[in-house]
Amino acid sequence: MLDVCTQLAERLLRLNWMLVTAESCTGGMIASRCTDLAGSSAWFDRGFVTYSNAAKMQMLGVHEALIDVHGAVSEPVARAMALGAAYQAQASVSVAVTGIAGPSGGSPDKPVGTVWLAWCIEGRVSAQCQRFAGDRRAIREATTLHALHGLLERLPH
Repeated sequence: MLDVCTQLAERLLRLNWMLVTAESCTGGMIASRCTDLAGSSAWFDRGFVTYSNAAKMQMLGVHEALIDVHGAVSEPVARAMALGAAYQAQASVSVAVTGIAGPSGGSPDKPVGTVWLAWCIEGRVSAQCQRFAGDRRAIREATTLHALHGLLERLPH
């Protein structure tokens, strides 16, 4: 079976679409995984690493009120990140992730391993919350893979 990035590349090339990423907890791992593939410049446009709330607001246009009301790790913020990334890059496809990779930073409502993911395909956004187990590395790796697989599932064939 083909690697998820190879499958993404084939699909995006067929559609003539470019991908952009907006990453918080993964710190660029999704973009890195995509650009590990030779020739990725034909289908991967750019990645935003918006680790801080200020970066989410400045680079992606996430409204401060969304972060204040819902927190950075939330569905509204993940959706706004995906939309903002697509808008800033004028791309057809984006994926965004925001979460708590640990080992600290969790709360009873949002324990370590809580990650919100959002995918924007031609302006339509879907989002999903996941709770990944393991240490910081495992959570970030699981988030990266889930984001890529989720994108592949949502792209038209």
